Amino acid sequence: MFKSVFQSFDDIADPGAGRQRVASLRAELKQRGLDGFIVPRADEHQGEYVPARAERLAWLTGFTGSAGTAVVLPASACVVVDGRYTLQAPQQVDTGVFEPVASTATTPEAWISAHLKVGERFAYDPWLHTRDGVQRLRAAVERAGGELVAVETNPLDAIWSDQPAAPKGRVKLHDPALAGETTLAKLADVADALAKDKCDALVISDPHNLCWLFNIRGSDVPHTPLALGYGVVPRDGRPILLIDAAKLGGDVRPVLAGVAELADPAEFAARIADAARAGGSVRIDAATAAAALADVVEGAGGTASLGQDPITLLKARKNAAEIEGSRAAHRRDGAAVTRFLRWFDDSAADGKLTEIDAVEALESFRRETNLLADVSFPTIAGAGANGAIVHYRVTRQTNRPIGSGLFLIDSGAQYEDGTTDITRTLPVGPVDAEMRDRFTRVLKGHIAVATAVFPRGTWGAQIDSFARRPLWEAGLDFEHGTGHGVGSFLSVHEGPQRISRLGNVALEPGMILSNEPGYYKTGAYGIRIENLLLVEERSIAGAEKPMLGFETLTLAPFDLRLIDGALLTPSERDWVDAYHARVRDALAPLLSDADREWLLAATAPLAP
Repeated sequence: MFKSVFQSFDDIADPGAGRQRVASLRAELKQRGLDGFIVPRADEHQGEYVPARAERLAWLTGFTGSAGTAVVLPASACVVVDGRYTLQAPQQVDTGVFEPVASTATTPEAWISAHLKVGERFAYDPWLHTRDGVQRLRAAVERAGGELVAVETNPLDAIWSDQPAAPKGRVKLHDPALAGETTLAKLADVADALAKDKCDALVISDPHNLCWLFNIRGSDVPHTPLALGYGVVPRDGRPILLIDAAKLGGDVRPVLAGVAELADPAEFAARIADAARAGGSVRIDAATAAAALADVVEGAGGTASLGQDPITLLKARKNAAEIEGSRAAHRRDGAAVTRFLRWFDDSAADGKLTEIDAVEALESFRRETNLLADVSFPTIAGAGANGAIVHYRVTRQTNRPIGSGLFLIDSGAQYEDGTTDITRTLPVGPVDAEMRDRFTRVLKGHIAVATAVFPRGTWGAQIDSFARRPLWEAGLDFEHGTGHGVGSFLSVHEGPQRISRLGNVALEPGMILSNEPGYYKTGAYGIRIENLLLVEERSIAGAEKPMLGFETLTLAPFDLRLIDGALLTPSERDWVDAYHARVRDALAPLLSDADREWLLAATAPLAP
């Protein structure tokens, strides 16, 4: 699994070919009477993980991060990335062709305004941008005195001669016992939400929402069990599921036909137009719907109601079956991770292990559960300076031995009953006082989030600073959010919930989020500690408001050798000891005698 995905990026992303590919793109644009083009890291569904066919940004630039945008003009080009990739992008792209730009310094739109010349025609693919994104593009192009043009076909597709075909992964029914709710019950909830929003129909453009609603899973993109397709759900009437018939086996088709009309994705525009003509107000998801969809609705005389797909919030609030599934998945995964930690402890000291060795070993322990569907994202395994690259992805070119210092490994798994995501930072050989200080400050922030109690209505942005205070006190910080939402055998990165400066959605019971503060010293090492949390109700004597808190789902030890006990308060030491006692109780029955003995030592109480 690791090697096949690994190989696909080697085939697609070739930084050495960037100059020739940009030249080909410029020639194609000139032939079409265009001067510039924007290449987002996106597909028609605005997903984080996209099929190989949609990896246009990686093919053009060599940059393989999960978020980024390239802009190509006649005499200049750039790749704009966020804080996770400011170290990675310059290493992957040909900087003689592309200027790597941090989004904190400038946006793609600002770069366009600064470099586009008066009268130049700048193009975009309306299937790869939201309506809001197009409006920002238009404003930027007009500020520069240019003309914005929507292309009917993507010019990159015309020059990518060996572009992969569209995926046709088989659709599977998601076990009703794990889904916890029938499609008909979910459709009733969607209809209620549409009535509340005074919408006549919903266009489902996000495959996560489509799979959740119809209780199906697929294999069209790496690491996330998605079946790509669309849906149209009228407030009153039978929904339409538009998905390639080749993906539907004999066991799946009759079940889906019992709850929806099945249609080919080629009919999508026509079916949306029908819904617009029949109803009038059609909800289009502002976050994931392509601008082209809103154009279709309005072209048919309907009203494009841009807002949140109501399924997004329904999906985020996990039901009892999904919560129990997540707990089971985390016990199983915790045992696999603990086996890896013991193996690493035994194997890393001689300096012969490489980052790829560690990635493959961890996946092998997960495979031995016999329940692993896939890893939930490409494992981040950074030794030394590579650990300081927040979303570093090891390649055969960057693979390095795991030498003395710190090793960061961030990984996750997809099981049918739950999705996991865990990061541990491990010492190899002696570590210095600074490393232990930084690790302990990150741990203190992690504990502050894990133990937070807050009133209903609290946003993730209000909790984000809990994780940063111990670092701020030393003049330090980290350049990513503290936590993202997590799905139920769906995406490891799920909205709308998040713990970050941008987290403007109230946290609600049943939501699952990550808790992953970190510290990164460029050129030296990286530290991150990540567990997943479940939002739950809290009963507090005398409370004047309904209160919430977190249950920690992830079960695996922190490395005691990196903790500076003098920096912890008594309550923080108690929390670490209690967490480790939980880990021992939950995982010991799942481990061999040798692994159990190692775990007992790894979770020994901290010295007072």
